[in-house]
Amino acid sequence: MRIPRPRSLAGQLFAMQVVLVAAIVAGCALFAYLTDQSQAEESARLQSRAAAAAAARSPSVVEAVNSADPSAALQPYAESVRRDAGMDFVVIMDPQGRRWTHPEPDRIGRTYLGHIEPALRGRIYSEQYVGTLGLSVRTVAPVYDGAKVVAIVSAGITVDEITQQVREQVTALIVMAGAALALGGVGTYVINARLRRHTHGMNAAELGRMHDYHEAALHAVREGLVMLDGGRRIALANDGARELLGLDENAVGRHVADLGLPRPLTGALLASEPRVDEVHLSADRVVVVNTQPVVGGEQRGTVVTLRDHTELQALSGELDSERGFTQALRSQAHEAANRLHTVVSLIELGRADEAIVFATAELELAQALTDRVVDAVGEPVLAALLLGKAAQANERGVELVLAEDSRIDDGVIPRSLPSRDLVTILGNLIDNAVDAASEAVAGAPAPTVPAGGADLREDGAPSDVAAAPAPAAPPARGGRGRVTVTARVEDGELLLRVGDSGAGVGAADAEQMFHRGWSTHGAGRGLGLALVRQAVHRGRGTILLDNGPDGGAEFTVRLPLHPAEVSA
Repeated sequence: MRIPRPRSLAGQLFAMQVVLVAAIVAGCALFAYLTDQSQAEESARLQSRAAAAAAARSPSVVEAVNSADPSAALQPYAESVRRDAGMDFVVIMDPQGRRWTHPEPDRIGRTYLGHIEPALRGRIYSEQYVGTLGLSVRTVAPVYDGAKVVAIVSAGITVDEITQQVREQVTALIVMAGAALALGGVGTYVINARLRRHTHGMNAAELGRMHDYHEAALHAVREGLVMLDGGRRIALANDGARELLGLDENAVGRHVADLGLPRPLTGALLASEPRVDEVHLSADRVVVVNTQPVVGGEQRGTVVTLRDHTELQALSGELDSERGFTQALRSQAHEAANRLHTVVSLIELGRADEAIVFATAELELAQALTDRVVDAVGEPVLAALLLGKAAQANERGVELVLAEDSRIDDGVIPRSLPSRDLVTILGNLIDNAVDAASEAVAGAPAPTVPAGGADLREDGAPSDVAAAPAPAAPPARGGRGRVTVTARVEDGELLLRVGDSGAGVGAADAEQMFHRGWSTHGAGRGLGLALVRQAVHRGRGTILLDNGPDGGAEFTVRLPLHPAEVSA
């Protein structure tokens, strides 16, 4: 047996609204009917009271009562008053209740049906009573001749007449109520048809389950999801998006341009055309952005997905470093084989003393930098990085020198400064310095460098950059380039300084060099310095660009050893 599917939410609302409108219209109609009935009876009472009081105060009535045949004089008068006042009857009687007038002449002389005692006591009295014409609303008034009640006047309207008047009003009311019900039903149908389209015919339980699944999915997905409305304001952002973009709890409802994101990332989110797998930098992350406009006749918004590329980018950089280390070790193995062959050949030629001098000199040269790094840098990750980069620089004809004042003891660097960020900062700065130094040796033209330096802090934007000619680099030993690295702890900060003997950085480039995509080596490069700035930002530090003592650029990074105590 097939279980009937529950009515859709739109259908339930339509049925409920129709019943509600019908109940309201029926209630209003009943209230109007009862009100009209009551008002009609009250109107009839007031009308009969006025007619009875007017007739009782008429001098012609007193005169006719004192005549020999009151009925003959009063009957035409009573009928005239009845027609003029709209009454169903106007009866004038003697104090004993015998009728002198009546709408039906054959009832003249008979006893009046009703209460006349209040009138005999001088009071005008209204009541409902069943008389010869049926149930009526009537008013009884005394007729005075001086201080004596000489006659009684009764004027009234039958309830049938009142009912007929109310029936005519109720008929018009029912017609208007039916029109209101039809109009309300049509409006409700139109509104609910639109609601049915928006809810896709789902009922309340299905919508509730979908909302629960929706909330669970948003919190379960690690990737970032942002939904923008047609005005480019954030309509929804899950936990992953808040973490990747650094959004606070008040981000929903704000315009994308007011979030303080980097300009390239903001431009990607505001773009009207789809974006596919674009790599952008936020303050602390490398994110892959995909956007898809929501179009339905007009652009209603944009769906944005974000993937964290930070770890992958760091692993890619480490892989490049490992590849460079492997190539350097391969080259060193080849050079060691050549030197070993030289020593063997010298011994075979009987020149043992020269072989010893040659081997000793090569051993001292290879061990000098290793001993210097191991003695000065107790942090194993940085020491290994410096040794690996020295081998790479040597293969490219560049001498890597560790400054004499370098000193980092083991255990000084806290866990709040991840080793991966330190490798990113120092590794990329050394790579750029080796590139610059090797290009300068190859004869690259010398541009200008900012005079006085450019302080590039969290946003990487320099301040007051002025161009000045770069001083000529001193001749490097043996025609080789030079990269000087300083690594030490001072004043509660980790200082990393990398200078080169290259051509320096031009003033125009100083403003763009920390942005993603800037490079002097063509397309596909330009991410290293952007990652450096990002890692410095995560460590709540600063980075300074200035002229180096060897004539090239010099980068100085300062990272507080207790960044939690430093205001962002």
